[in-house]
Amino acid sequence: MTDQDELKEKLDRLVSLHRDLDAAITALIEVRPLDQLQIQRLKKRKLQVKDQIQRLNSGLLPDIIA
Repeated sequence: MTDQDELKEKLDRLVSLHRDLDAAITALIEVRPLDQLQIQRLKKRKLQVKDQIQRLNSGLLPDIIA
């Protein structure tokens, strides 16, 4: 397995995790009473995962010099 394949697998896992976090946040918002602290933590984690996804995407795309 090449480094490129490993990066793509990690990217797929992170995208899945991001989607799962989004679903968890949506589910928590629908439950009363709201657990603001838990929602805030999940949103922060979701942003961290999004940043990781963006870093991996930039590592997978070749640099284009204009």
